[in-house]
Parts: sequence; structure tokens; C-alpha cells
Amino acid sequence: MAPPAAIRWLAVVSSVLLFQLITPSTAIYCDEDDCYDLLGVTQSANSSEIKKAYYKLSLKHHPDKNPDPESKKLFVKIANAYEILKDEASREQYDYAIAHPEEVFYNTARYYQAYYGHKTDPRAVLVGLLLILSAFQYLNQWTRYNQAVDMVKKTPAYKNRLRALELERTGGTTNKKKSNRQMNKKVEEDLGSELELQINGAEQPSMWDLLGVRFILLPYTIGKLLLWCGCWFWRYNVRKAPYTWDDASYLTRRSLGAPIDGWRNLDESRKEDLIHKRLWEKANLESYLADMRKESKRRR
Repeated sequence: MAPPAAIRWLAVVSSVLLFQLITPSTAIYCDEDDCYDLLGVTQSANSSEIKKAYYKLSLKHHPDKNPDPESKKLFVKIANAYEILKDEASREQYDYAIAHPEEVFYNTARYYQAYYGHKTDPRAVLVGLLLILSAFQYLNQWTRYNQAVDMVKKTPAYKNRLRALELERTGGTTNKKKSNRQMNKKVEEDLGSELELQINGAEQPSMWDLLGVRFILLPYTIGKLLLWCGCWFWRYNVRKAPYTWDDASYLTRRSLGAPIDGWRNLDESRKEDLIHKRLWEKANLESYLADMRKESKRRR
């Protein structure tokens, strides 16, 4: 059986949907009134007739001409109806809503798109979206980094490094009374700030990695990539020069599908061995993968 809170939530949602279904889709334009009736014209009236009817009614109900509060309310409705009917696009949407009152959600979406769409600069929307996404990205990176740091600080290896640093700063002498208890928290924080923690998968956040900054630097990045591709083509496809160590390393990593961080953490001798195998050549890569599969089966 569903909990009471869920039942209440479903009841609220159902009420909202029911209200949307029983409310005429034209009500978002002129409330419960008909825009044409407010101006005293028919649906087939042209723009000139609509304009003439509005000016005639505005002379009668404008607050400067008629101080009656009810007349003022009526003038607001008349002005709103004229704003809707004077524009061909909004009038076409209103006529569609009259002809298709059952399409409540579609008519509502068209109204708000027309009302807010032209008032919003797409560039401002893009900038705002990039700022919001970059802020969330930065906060997420800091959260992950702080969590990783807290986990590392609980490991014996980190505490051993702290003790070694403390011995180095004190010249190899420690207080015997302190040696049998935990290190003072303030001292631990001071020493910890001197240790550079390199945590794979949770590096300290950088502004250069944010989505907004990367988007701004996109033209530069594309230009740099095109230049790199041109130099690569000229050096290795035209001049047939041998691969440099860095380029051979890149080809090897790409052939193995290894992530950048994983490749950086490999032992240098292991990297050198893989690069000498020339795994960017298809035959060499297939032979290497076959050997790896055989080795894996042998270990099982």
C-alpha cells in the first residue's frame, strides 16, 4: 500500500492535470473573455478594423478619460486583447486555440514560447547555461577531491610521511611523551599542507578544465588541433620521418585504448617495452593482444 505522502502527492498532481484539461486553452490569452468580443469585432475582422475598434474603446475607457475603477479594469483587458490580435503570429495562435480547444498543452506551450521566446537573447541563455554548468562542475570536482584527500589522510602511508616530515623538521628528535599518542592536530595540519598529494582520478580542480573556459577557448583549441594534424601529416606522411618518442608514445597509448592518467602512471621500462613493440601497426597489435590472452589463460 502506498504511503500517505505519496497519495497526497498523486492527488495534487492529478488536480493540476485535471485543472489544465477542464480550463479552456484560450484562457491564457484573455482570461475567461474572448479577445474579439472585448474589442467588439468578429474573428474575420482585418487589422485595420481591429486597430480602429481599439482606439475607439481606449478613448472611452482610458483612465485619463474615465476615472471609474471598473472602466480601468476593462481598459487593461482591452489593451491586452489588442496586443494579442494586432500581431499576426499571436493572432494565428489564438485562432488555433479557439479552433482546437482540446489541445490544451500544445496551445499553452505555443503561447509561452511566443511570449518569452522573443524577449530572451539566446546568447544570454547560452552564457547563463555555461556558467551554471561550470559552477556545478567546479563544486563537484572540489567535493571529489576533498573526499579523496580525507581518505588518503586515514591511510598508514600518509601518517608515516607525516612522521618522517616531522622528524626532518625537528632534526630527528621527537618528544617522548608525544611519541606514544596521536600527533597534535594543528601540527598535523601544518605538516599536511607541506605534502603534495597526487591522487589519481581526483586531481585538484583547475579553472582551465571548466566547461565554460573550454568553450571560450574552443576556436584556439580547434586551430591548435588543425595545426598539429598538418604538422603530423607533413612530418610522417610526406617526409616519412621516424616517429619521435612522444609521438610513438601517443600512438602506443591510442592503440591500446589506455587513458592518459593510466599511461602516465605506467613504469618507464614498461612504456619503453610497449613503444618498441610498435603496437600502432595492426599486425604487431594483434600479436601482442594474442600473447596477452594466452598469458591470461595460463595464469588461470
